[in-house]
Amino acid sequence: MEEIKEVQQSILPEKKDNPINEKVTDEEFFAILKLISPGTGLRTALEGIVQAGKGAIIAAENENLFAIIDGGFKINAKFSPQKIVELSKMDGAIILSNDLKRINSVNVLLSPTMKIKTSETGTRHKAAERTAKQTAGLVIAISERRKEITIYYKNRRHVLKSTSEILRRVSENIQILEKQRESFDRHLDYLTKIELKNYAGINSAIKAIQKGQVIQKISAGIKKDFIELGNEGTILKIRLGEILADVEKETNLVIKDYANINYKKAIAILYTLTYEELLDKNKILDALNWSGQIINLEVRGWRLLSKTSLRESEIALLMKEFGGLQNIIKSDLSTILEDEIAKKVRAELDRIKSEH
Repeated sequence: MEEIKEVQQSILPEKKDNPINEKVTDEEFFAILKLISPGTGLRTALEGIVQAGKGAIIAAENENLFAIIDGGFKINAKFSPQKIVELSKMDGAIILSNDLKRINSVNVLLSPTMKIKTSETGTRHKAAERTAKQTAGLVIAISERRKEITIYYKNRRHVLKSTSEILRRVSENIQILEKQRESFDRHLDYLTKIELKNYAGINSAIKAIQKGQVIQKISAGIKKDFIELGNEGTILKIRLGEILADVEKETNLVIKDYANINYKKAIAILYTLTYEELLDKNKILDALNWSGQIINLEVRGWRLLSKTSLRESEIALLMKEFGGLQNIIKSDLSTILEDEIAKKVRAELDRIKSEH
């Protein structure tokens, strides 16, 4: 039997204020999901309660919690999944220490203010959501009827899915990404061919940017799933890494070549676009700050020159001296670079041309 990992960290530093509407960052919430991922003692306990056909409410202690708890009794016992499953047979909430290493109290009544809005219908889940919001803490509710585990952290709610369900979803998204990556590579390859012929293919660039941005957007959701999977998703995580290799770098370099504004600003605008907006050519043109007819667009060559051993500062120097890609290819680079470096770059450019 695989050894259960002990939880080693606190939820968060305790807060003295009561930020009911405080927003939770993705990074902060991912840290919470990591504490409850498969293989941890807490996840084993939660799944044990579900398998036993019981319901429960479990809260991590912080100093905001003391004001809204009543009754129960202290046990101050070391945490173990087996103890949590047994204690779930009692009424009331189970209170864990902030670092989740100890079971402090059981059979506790949570009395958050009724003024806090809740989207839940059941008594247990209403109390859990209100408590999490009022105390800016972590509360977990398990539905006996639905056999569902719901995480409440501050004002954020998340229903835990089974490991098998998440694995199936991740596998499906990985397959989608593989096809998107193949398409992305084809567009980049074609873009390279036409740029080497001194044709700035704005339409091909847009297609590459669209694919690159979609890949990154899909992968962001998958990374969240990996946090929930813990060690269960290792093989798929390796595959995702292979698919994503250089996608962000290549996409950003295409943007740098074709943006009519500071490319970092263009990247920031593109990041905010939805899936539907990314598929709209005009939205991409707007992000790149192009409007109307595009004529005499020069091939800058940041992406292609980045495939050589040139440093970014050296590429910028060549562009300042010679202009775009074609002038750099035709010029004597030794007038700017050291002879050995110039020869090496010339050979690298010749290799790129021969491959396309």
